[in-house]
Amino acid sequence: MHGRRLATTDEIIAIASPDSDEPLERLRNWADERDVGFAAVGVGDDVGDVYEESRATLGVTIGGDGTFLEGIKTFAPRNIPILGVNAGTLAFLARVEIENLEAALDEVLRGRATVDSRQQVRVETSGLRATGINDVMIQHVPPENPFERKVTRLEVFADGEYVGEFEGSGLAVSTPTGSTGISLSAEGPLHYPVNNHTLQIVPLHTHRMGVRPMVVAPTTDLEIVTRGTASVLVDGGRAHNVLSAGTVIEVTGAERRAHVVRTSYDDPYFTAITDKLGWGARDVDDPGPRELLDGQPTIGERDPTIVERARDIAIEAARSAGEPLRELHGQIEGVEYKTDKSDIVTEADHQADRIIKTVVENEFPDHSIFSEESAYVDGDSAYEWVIDPLDGTGNFAHGNPNYSISIALLCDGVPVMGVVHVPETGEMFHAIADEEEAYEGETRIETTDRDALDESMLLSGYDPDGSFLAHYYAEARGVRRLGSAALNLCYLASGSADAVWEYDTYPWDVAAGVVIARTAGATITDETGDTYTLEFDADGRKGLLASNGPLHPAMLVHLEREDAGLADLADD
Repeated sequence: MHGRRLATTDEIIAIASPDSDEPLERLRNWADERDVGFAAVGVGDDVGDVYEESRATLGVTIGGDGTFLEGIKTFAPRNIPILGVNAGTLAFLARVEIENLEAALDEVLRGRATVDSRQQVRVETSGLRATGINDVMIQHVPPENPFERKVTRLEVFADGEYVGEFEGSGLAVSTPTGSTGISLSAEGPLHYPVNNHTLQIVPLHTHRMGVRPMVVAPTTDLEIVTRGTASVLVDGGRAHNVLSAGTVIEVTGAERRAHVVRTSYDDPYFTAITDKLGWGARDVDDPGPRELLDGQPTIGERDPTIVERARDIAIEAARSAGEPLRELHGQIEGVEYKTDKSDIVTEADHQADRIIKTVVENEFPDHSIFSEESAYVDGDSAYEWVIDPLDGTGNFAHGNPNYSISIALLCDGVPVMGVVHVPETGEMFHAIADEEEAYEGETRIETTDRDALDESMLLSGYDPDGSFLAHYYAEARGVRRLGSAALNLCYLASGSADAVWEYDTYPWDVAAGVVIARTAGATITDETGDTYTLEFDADGRKGLLASNGPLHPAMLVHLEREDAGLADLADD
């Protein structure tokens, strides 16, 4: 989950430990002042009566790590991000101190927090099915008679391959989040938990010197067979059972990950382990910026221009808006009725538009915003954002992945920056008009240099009577229609096509794509050959012809013939 998405938070649900009345009241007041919904429940209570799936919800825990783990158990299955406020003593997960409560939440609501993706572990065995964010502990059950055997044997298989026998007091399968204490006790490594999606098998009090912790992928299917009575505990006993000999325990990474919100007010991870565990790799809390080897301070990066900063913000906004689009797109194929599909598409448009506009308004409050899906925002600046939160609505409604998010910035009516994001593929096209390079991600893109029509691949937008297809299909190597004008222009820019024809366009469809394609080397005109410009109040057709440049004369000649043929038909 992208942190910018949190800027549209509608509601906060708090899980508070006992004796948290004072910070809970502060949280309630903060929410009331910002017109954010608020509800509070006790540790272990159900949130079903206060949670509404349609609202953008933030989970907050007030307490120690135990309360935070309860929050994960409650919020992670609902895909709700969670912020932990530390009202306890020892805390690695809840790292916002109470005195910073309001400031941290303000940062979240401005969309400036980050969200860590935390791997969870899933276990299934006799009488137990559970998910945890820390670990699954499989241990020997202490005998009633102190003279009886005090060890257990566990046979371990990974994806069907025999790993070996673990003999000792048991073993743990831990996530990076839960690896710290367990791994240290077995002389294993610390795992930095941020966006670290692995599992670690840790022997407990092993009787063999050569048995050491091992790391596996989260998709690994582990089978652990007990050779004696054993207990299974998930996240310190939040789920548990006692198993008889010969029981198979199935453990793997959970598909649903937990979303942990981090702010600048958090105690950093390595500071936390230094303070709480005596981590020996550093003897200062924070050395400040890294210094060069000659002792001179590093040279800071230059401050970005307003257009460069706008591009970075647009990329973040597009990535955040792409998340709910992917989630809702995944629901389309399972919907039977057209009206229900229409509801999903409307919700997708609304969510994406709201995220993008909120991010832009937070960062550039004086800019104007023109969006296809919402009311115009009239700012005091020369800069105006042009947004299409879902270009390719028809594709989206039919479960087709060819849809995109288009975000452009204009200065005095001239496009100066463009970002186009393809949520289903992760492609992120972007460019700044006065630079000479356009990019997909960090890779530079440019148009082709073909000048022969019979060697070229063409893309067509709306073609009402099929005339473009009829005139060009036999002449070119092929004509394709993707259903998204923004995508057409980006694929021209990246060399996947040689020319694009759009019978009519709206500015929100093409504003970003025009910047990206032109910066990559494209020539873009109307159907007469005049330079293409954005017109927000134009009536009727606004054609767009875009090509790699060398192919443009041939494309114009064919368009003129097509127009002449249509005129003759009209006269007849």
